[in-house]
Amino acid sequence: MSRRIVSRTAVGLSALGLVAMLVFQSRGLSSPRSPLETGDGAASESGAPAARVVAEGRLTTYPGAEVLVGSEVAGTIVSVAVEEKQRVRKGQLVAELRADDLRAELNEAKARIVEAEAEIRLAELERDRAESLYAQKVDTASRRDKAVRDLEVSQARRATAAAVVTRIEAEIAKRRIVSPLDGAVVIRHVDAGESIEAREGIVTIADLSRVRIEAEVDEFDAGRLVVGSPVSIAAEGYDETRWKGTVEEIPDAVSGRKLKPQDPGKPSDTRILLVKIRLDEPTPLKLGQRVEVEIGG
Repeated sequence: MSRRIVSRTAVGLSALGLVAMLVFQSRGLSSPRSPLETGDGAASESGAPAARVVAEGRLTTYPGAEVLVGSEVAGTIVSVAVEEKQRVRKGQLVAELRADDLRAELNEAKARIVEAEAEIRLAELERDRAESLYAQKVDTASRRDKAVRDLEVSQARRATAAAVVTRIEAEIAKRRIVSPLDGAVVIRHVDAGESIEAREGIVTIADLSRVRIEAEVDEFDAGRLVVGSPVSIAAEGYDETRWKGTVEEIPDAVSGRKLKPQDPGKPSDTRILLVKIRLDEPTPLKLGQRVEVEIGG
C-alpha cells in the first residue's frame, strides 16, 4: 500500500514540474540560472550596454600647433602685415616694429668698418716699409715694432666695428616679427601705431589641421575610460548633427575643472580628467568652441 502512495506522489510531482516548464515557455520566460552560469549570481541578463560617459569639453589644437606670436623687445608697431583668417607660412613677416635709430647706428658702424679697413691698408704699407728699412739697417727695430703694433690696432678696430654691426643687425631682426609655423591667423591683437611691451602678443597663429577635443571627465568616471573608445560629439547651434571621435589619451593625474558646467545642479569644484579625443572626421567647429561628448556605450 505504501509503495503505491510513493509512486503516485512521484508521478504528481513530475506532472507539476512539466506544467511549470510549459507555463514559463508560453510566457517567454527562461528558467532561473545558477550562480555558476551567471558568473557571480548577480549579473543582469538584459544584455544592455554599459552607461555612456557624458562630459563637456572644448576644441583645441595639438601641442605646438597654436602659438601666441609676440616681440622679444618693447617698441612701436609700424605695420601689421597679416589679417585674421589669413594663411601664413613659416618665416613670413607678420609685423614690424620701429627701428629707425638702430638703422642709423648700423650705418655708423659700417662706416667705422670702412675707416678701419683704410687704416689697415696704410698700416700694412708702413709695416712693410719699416721692415725693409730695418733689414737694410737703415732704421731701428723699435720703429719697425711700432708699425706692426699700429697694424694690429687697426685690425682690432675693424673687428670691433664688425661686432657692433652684427649686434645691431640682430636688434633690428628682433623688430621684424615672423611666423614660427604654417597656419592661419586666428586672432590679431594689435594694430599699427600701438606700443607694446616685450613678449606681448601681436597675433595668434594656429594650424587648424591639427585640432582635437579636450573633455573634462569627472574623476568618478575614470574607471570607465578606455583608450580607443568611440566618441560622439555634439555642439549647440548644429541641431542634431553629431561627429565621430576616438579617445586617444587619458591623463595619469586629475586636475581642477576649467569649464563651468552648463548644468546648474552639477558641482563646479569637482576634480576631472582632461581626456584628449581625436576627431575622426572634419567638423565646422571653431577653436575654443564648447562641445558635449559621449564616450563609449
